[in-house]
Amino acid sequence: MWTLVGRGWGCARALAPRATGAALLVAPGPRSAPTLGAAPESWATDRLYSSAEFKEKLDMSRFPVENIRNFSIVAHVDHGKSTLADRLLELTGTIDKTKNNKQVLDKLQVERERGITVKAQTASLFYNCEGKQYLLNLIDTPGHVDFSYEVSRSLSACQGVLLVVDANEGIQAQTVANFFLAFEAQLSVIPVINKIDLKNADPERVENQIEKVFDIPSDECIKISAKLGTNVESVLQAIIERIPPPKVHRKNPLRALVFDSTFDQYRGVIANVALFDGVVSKGDKIVSAHTQKTYEVNEVGVLNPNEQPTHKLYAGQVGYLIAGMKDVTEAQIGDTLCLHKQPVEPLPGFKSAKPMVFAGMYPLDQSEYNNLKSAIEKLTLNDSSVTVHRDSSLALGAGWRLGFLGLLHMEVFNQRLEQEYNASVILTTPTVPYKAVLSSSKLIKEHREKEITIINPAQFPDKSKVTEYLEPVVLGTIITPDEYTGKIMMLCEARRAVQKNMIFIDQNRVMLKYLFPLNEIVVDFYDSLKSLSSGYASFDYEDAGYQTAELVKMDILLNGNTVEELVTVVHNVKAYRKNVLAKCYGGDITRKMKLLKRQAEGKKKLRKIGNVEVPKDAFIKVLKTQSSK
Repeated sequence: MWTLVGRGWGCARALAPRATGAALLVAPGPRSAPTLGAAPESWATDRLYSSAEFKEKLDMSRFPVENIRNFSIVAHVDHGKSTLADRLLELTGTIDKTKNNKQVLDKLQVERERGITVKAQTASLFYNCEGKQYLLNLIDTPGHVDFSYEVSRSLSACQGVLLVVDANEGIQAQTVANFFLAFEAQLSVIPVINKIDLKNADPERVENQIEKVFDIPSDECIKISAKLGTNVESVLQAIIERIPPPKVHRKNPLRALVFDSTFDQYRGVIANVALFDGVVSKGDKIVSAHTQKTYEVNEVGVLNPNEQPTHKLYAGQVGYLIAGMKDVTEAQIGDTLCLHKQPVEPLPGFKSAKPMVFAGMYPLDQSEYNNLKSAIEKLTLNDSSVTVHRDSSLALGAGWRLGFLGLLHMEVFNQRLEQEYNASVILTTPTVPYKAVLSSSKLIKEHREKEITIINPAQFPDKSKVTEYLEPVVLGTIITPDEYTGKIMMLCEARRAVQKNMIFIDQNRVMLKYLFPLNEIVVDFYDSLKSLSSGYASFDYEDAGYQTAELVKMDILLNGNTVEELVTVVHNVKAYRKNVLAKCYGGDITRKMKLLKRQAEGKKKLRKIGNVEVPKDAFIKVLKTQSSK
């Protein structure tokens, strides 16, 4: 039995057996519409990929460069990226059309539990249009600001993007950020207005927003309902018509960019690669431009969406490569792979991810240190934006200082450690990276630089040793209904923000731009913003360097000793003490002297007998309470 995938005869002529769901690629003959329910006789002489061949190895040479389209789906969180990806997989016969197709490309447990994408995923779709076989390489990307590094990496392997916008909510902060990522990469942008089936959907208003903010003509917008599948086929046609094929050279020596990787405990590193030149196949000897190590390729293939081995991968194609890399440090994101004895100019790679939040991480029990070390190494291979430095604590023992792109990123990393590696950890209070300009030549010689970066508050230098402190700042974008503008401006001013711009993107929505100190937004700003705006405001930020600030280290003392795990850096806060004279309003001076004398005697007695011993469990409870706020 045969099932037609797609609704028109102009395109989408992929056929799939109903029983197996395996895609069959067809090069159509005469254009007469075949009878449904049987394999069309007019196509009897055409070349088909049978389900047996799909289980074996695909011949990727059948897809010339001009028939390849590499694209990403980008959007603000919860605007329907993953749902659109599900419909595209169904329309091209990549997966069966069932009611259970929800977040098919979101493979991590944390993604399904939270309903968000945190890891970019790749899928190769085979699609027939106007008698030609096309290879569409789709990369589904995260929508939250903390994972924008995943988006920028994914765009390096693409020539175009689908910019998905909710027909009800309209343009949001991350929509703007993703558009400019694509614009700076000089990619073709196809605006897709999703959720037109919603009761309050207003696609015409969103079209006007897109035209005003992005200068994209409203007639280029495609209106769809990814949930119902309405007009999704138009998206496939637009991909072919409006996204250019990759500019590559198959006759040149191999140049492959590693844009992502995962770790398999049995097969080692699985590298996701985009081929810019040449061909790679099983048995080839390849060299890493970063490590200069040589490997033999064990397997190449495409993700469909699961791993599908192929004979070869050709320039312009996106796929995976397994070459016996067992050490997690060997597969560097942004590395260039080339053939042995055929060196090439390395590809530009990626700008390193800049951590915005740092936190200490320690095992619950020091006997688990080595297991946790192994888990962190493997997980940082899958998430290269996390930075790791060794650290130690008197109370908690040996551990690490980890850098993350934001608080959600930190939470997801911790959750993945627990779910994928069964590791329980202690996380200290998150902090941001500060800088200090040293004052003496002796200190500069000791640190080998005049300006030092502090990622651990316990190491914050005293004011006598520095000429000035610097704090990180970010340029924040807030998009909100105009009725909440006043409250949000007051919130921003309370967080020491400086307004830079204010634009009405339509009659009811405002885009505000503020320069924020990073430490003012990193913990609870987003929650406060959502609360003030009844959940309607959205927020995104980008790095804006450093600015001079009045900073001080706030110590928490126990028995007169500083507790390093609870140290934090704050902005110009005066010292606090108990005021025993607070209840005295005038009166005889002898009464005040009596109270001060009693306080002094109490302190003297406390120094003699008041040595408190705090068990490790108490530290753990305090730190867990702080990190959960």
